Amino acid sequence: MASPEIEALTQAFAKLPGLGPRSARRAVLHLLKKRETALEPLRAALEAVGDRLTSCLVCGNVDTTNPCAICSDPRRDQRSLCVVEEVADLWALDRSRLFPGRFHVLGGRLSALDGVRPEDLSIDLLLRRIEAGGIDEVVLAMNATLEGQTTAHYIAERLERFPVRVTQLAHGLPVGGELDYLDEGTLAQALRARRPVS
Repeated sequence: MASPEIEALTQAFAKLPGLGPRSARRAVLHLLKKRETALEPLRAALEAVGDRLTSCLVCGNVDTTNPCAICSDPRRDQRSLCVVEEVADLWALDRSRLFPGRFHVLGGRLSALDGVRPEDLSIDLLLRRIEAGGIDEVVLAMNATLEGQTTAHYIAERLERFPVRVTQLAHGLPVGGELDYLDEGTLAQALRARRPVS
């Protein structure tokens, strides 16, 4: 039986995505065995982040500086803005290094079932950023779910009054995907978005 402190640490790890109770116990045991090389650096990193963690007032990203590193980067294309649902989506797109512009995090997606309305998201801040000028294209990078597409459609309607090009991520067959493993929604989207063979 572990001490209450070790048990509390295990329970804290078990709350992380992708870790259940058994994986959390293994992670804690590893940290305890490798105290100098794993536990101490983790403690120091958590302390440093915990003290400085903030939300970027420009885009909604989570960082230790405000504005965040992405908004502060002068090499970024300021004329392109990619709108995402959550910070995890921003990080995934930025990790790909394929989008050179800036981002805007909505903080969720419209959902009548969950009671999430337009005023619950940072749509007004997005409109103010576009109204300030200097943005030529807005990329709507919503998830390919009913709520994500509803959110994208709503934002596209709100952007009609601005002189910006509104685009959306392509949906359909993933590279390497086999037809018999894909769900009907993905197949339907791929069929709707078909194009001539070049």
